[in-house]
Amino acid sequence: MLYIELIRLWDEAVGLIDGRDWQGALTKLNQITEHNCRTLFTVASVHIALGQVDMAIKALDQVIAKDQCLAVGFFQRAAVHTMANRLEEALSDCIWAQKYMRENPVIDYKQLGLRYKMYSWQVLYNAAAVHSRLQQWDKANEILQAASQERGVGRSNLVDTALEKVSKREVLTPLLVPEGEVFRPRKQEVEQLKPRNFLGEAKVITSLIPNDDFRGFDPLRPQTPGYYEPKVEGQNSRYMTTTSAYVAKGAGELTVPAGAQVFVHSLDDRDGLAIVIYDGKRGLFPKFLLEPRTKKNKDKNKRIELANGIPHPPALNPPNRPQGLAQPRPELRPSSASAAHTTPPMSNSSTHVPAQQAQTSAQEHGSVMVKVHYKYTMALRVPLETSFRDLQEKVARKLGQPATNIRLRHKKDGTAILTPLDGDKGLNSLEDVIESGRATIWCQSEDPLANRTIIYQMVALYDYTAQGLEDLEFSEGDTLDILSEVNEEWLEGHTAGNIGIFPRSFAHRPFGLAHVNV
Repeated sequence: MLYIELIRLWDEAVGLIDGRDWQGALTKLNQITEHNCRTLFTVASVHIALGQVDMAIKALDQVIAKDQCLAVGFFQRAAVHTMANRLEEALSDCIWAQKYMRENPVIDYKQLGLRYKMYSWQVLYNAAAVHSRLQQWDKANEILQAASQERGVGRSNLVDTALEKVSKREVLTPLLVPEGEVFRPRKQEVEQLKPRNFLGEAKVITSLIPNDDFRGFDPLRPQTPGYYEPKVEGQNSRYMTTTSAYVAKGAGELTVPAGAQVFVHSLDDRDGLAIVIYDGKRGLFPKFLLEPRTKKNKDKNKRIELANGIPHPPALNPPNRPQGLAQPRPELRPSSASAAHTTPPMSNSSTHVPAQQAQTSAQEHGSVMVKVHYKYTMALRVPLETSFRDLQEKVARKLGQPATNIRLRHKKDGTAILTPLDGDKGLNSLEDVIESGRATIWCQSEDPLANRTIIYQMVALYDYTAQGLEDLEFSEGDTLDILSEVNEEWLEGHTAGNIGIFPRSFAHRPFGLAHVNV
């Protein structure tokens, strides 16, 4: 038979023995077709408990045939032979048991699955019991005197009592392995009988669904933000709001704070309690403390947040578009000079300078390296005393465009805001923008704003994609020139040569960007 089947039947039989169901245990053991010495010892122990001495002797004969050096097998059979009045065989088994103890005072069979320690004085005691039945009192007394010199638990009281009985010519009762103590299968082997899941189970790592504890594989649920509605059969299942806090008072109830969003699983009458789900737990909650969720959310602009969940996404749609603009969007067309030079000239080898080379160039006496970010990066060396107008002329010549069609900006005091270079505002030379031995500026190609005034400047908070022909498209961090205020929600602005309108909420006016006139 399969070894795993033997372990299963053996373990079930041991469980029945612990419950003192001897007949049921014997039935399980008889189903084993290929016994070992330990299962046969268990069979013998069951026969002894049922009073079937002859059957126990046959089983113990098979135990010793399987393992001829098992001292506890000879010890147990000696006691059973004594009970069957087979005294010669019993005395022989005592001699063999003492031999296989190999002069050890005790043998612990725990590692073999038997929770029993057999002492040498117990073997001598059974030998004395055999001699007492043979009416050999002097020999029995001599053996008991030898047993009194051995070590072991419980020896003194039992041996002293036996000496007293022998002196009174009373027959001794042999010792047995205690009833119910049998060889048991190894714990590791029993644990392997249980089915094992080598693949494990699915675990939710991240989910847009609040309190998501779904561990299955199908059906896949839509990963959309907002409230997740579990699939239930009841028609009353929905999200509701708690009107006040409630502390659990009995088994199965939930503690829920006031204003929390709970999913009502069922409103069936349960002594005024409803079955709800909150914070991943299911339990009971008073129905009179629940109200429809819509009563709590009359303010449409208020962002609804789930208890221990995720909020609904903010509304990114721009406000209503203004009607009847004061003036149409001007159509900006590049000049002929700008159109003729859409790509930088390649004849001058000094035009293209790699950024790394520009950063590592040694500063010459009386000059500074200027790094210009355009559609590509270039660098040029100019004197320190170069004014704003002269710098603009030099950059324009490098780009092959008129000076009036380019605009230079720089980052002031290490901030991320691009501030226009304006000679009229006190920028006399490059010394005002030099940092770490070089100057870094950003250049944009744009037509001049004819007859338009820049009221102030703002910085884009988010990317804005044009929704119509009149919109101004920009990216996060761009500097916007505000030309007019259409209404409270829309502004007209200019950046990178384009003019259009955009929502005021997509930009902010940081401290330091004052009114600029162009």
